[in-house]
Amino acid sequence: MKPNFLNLKCILLTALIVVCGDLAIAQTSFTVNKSHLDYLYKEIEVNGRQMAVIHIYSNAPEYNYVDDTDEGYACVDDAARAAIFYLEYFKAYSDSSSLNKYYKLVEFLLLMQAENGFFYNFIWKDNSINKTFKTSVAEPNWWTWRALWALMENYKEFSNSNDDRAVRVKQGVGKAIDAIKQLTPKERGEIIIDGLNLPNWLPSQTAADQSAILVLLFSNYYQNSGDNEILAYVNSLVDGVMMMQIKDTESEYNGAFLSWENTWHGWGNSQSYALLKAYKVLNDEKILASALSELNNFYDLLIKKNFMSYFKVKKSCNQIKTVESKQFSQIAYHIRPIVFALLEAYNITLDSSYAIKAGKVAQWFVGRNPAREVMYNPHTGIFYDGIENENLINKNSGAESTIEGLLSILRISLNPIALMEFENFD
Repeated sequence: MKPNFLNLKCILLTALIVVCGDLAIAQTSFTVNKSHLDYLYKEIEVNGRQMAVIHIYSNAPEYNYVDDTDEGYACVDDAARAAIFYLEYFKAYSDSSSLNKYYKLVEFLLLMQAENGFFYNFIWKDNSINKTFKTSVAEPNWWTWRALWALMENYKEFSNSNDDRAVRVKQGVGKAIDAIKQLTPKERGEIIIDGLNLPNWLPSQTAADQSAILVLLFSNYYQNSGDNEILAYVNSLVDGVMMMQIKDTESEYNGAFLSWENTWHGWGNSQSYALLKAYKVLNDEKILASALSELNNFYDLLIKKNFMSYFKVKKSCNQIKTVESKQFSQIAYHIRPIVFALLEAYNITLDSSYAIKAGKVAQWFVGRNPAREVMYNPHTGIFYDGIENENLINKNSGAESTIEGLLSILRISLNPIALMEFENFD
C-alpha cells in the first residue's frame, strides 16, 4: 500500500504543478506589466520643481535610451499619454506610486506651456525646451491637445482643490482654453477634395483625427465648467467629424471616419471613441448611430483584413472608390483607439458583442496579426514598436508603443467579457 500511496502523492503533486503552471501562463497572458514604462520614466528637477519625463526611444536588443538629435530626449506627446495611463492604473489598482508619477508628469506638462497658451513638445538633454523645431513649437497641434487631454482626465479634482498644483493646472487650462477660443472658426463651410464634400472648420480644415482629441478634452471640460461656448464648439467639432464619415453601403470602407482630407490612417483614429464620449454629454442619438456604424462595419473589415495602415479614396459617379491602400506598417497606436471605442460602446449599450470584439482586436498583441508574432512580453512589459511586413518585426520598444499597448491591455483586463475573448486566442 505504501508504494501506491507514494505514487498517488506523486501523481497529485504532478497534476498540481501542471495546473499551477497553466494558471501562471494564463495569468501572464493578460498581466498589465508597466515595468518597461517605469524604466522609460525619469524624474528630473527644473527651476526648483520636481517633475518627470518619458524617454522617447528604447532600442533592441539592450533597450538602451536613444535620443533624437533634431528634437530631444523627451516630449509632451509621450508624457501626456503616460500620465493618462498612470492615472488609469491608479484608479484600477489603487497604486499610489502611479498616482505620484501622474502628478510628476503633470508638472512637466505645466513646464512646457508657452505664454501663448499652447505647449512646446520636446526638451533637450540639459532639460532646456526645444522651442524652434517644427514638431516642438508651441502651436495648436497634437501635443497641445494631448497635454490638455491628460490634464482634463483629472480636471474635476484639480478644479475642486486649492493646493498649489491644482491652482497652476486651472490657470494653465484656462490660458489654453482662452487661446483655443480665439481660433475657433466663426463660420462653417465645405471644401471638395476628389469629389468628397468635407468640412473646412476642423483643425487644418479637415483633421478629424485631431478633432477627436479636442472632443474628448472639451467634453470633459464642459462637464466640469458648464462653459456654453465650449459646448457649442464640441457640437461643431462633432458635426465636422461625422461629415468625415464614409456613408456608402457599396464601399468596403462604409462607416469609416476619414482622418484628414480624403485619407484614412490607422494611428490615432479616435473619432468613434470621441463621439461615444460626446454622446454622453450631448445626448444626440445620431452621434451614437454614427459611431456604431464604424464599429459595426469598418471595424469588422479591419479584423477580417488583419488590420490596415492607410487608404485613400475619391468619389466618382456617387460611389466611393479606392485610390490606394496599404496594410503596413502596423503599430500599437493603431489598435488602442479601436479597443477604446469598442469598450466604450459596450459601456453605453451593454451589448456584449462590442466587448468580445475588443478582446479579439487586442489579440493583435499576442499573435493575431499579419506576422503571427507576439508583440507584448508580459514578463518584461516590452511592446515591440511595430510590424513592418509579414516577415519583419521592429523589436525596438519606445514610449508610444509601450504606452498605447499598456492602455489597451489595461482596459481589456478590466472588462471580464473582453478579457475572456482575449485569452481565448490560441
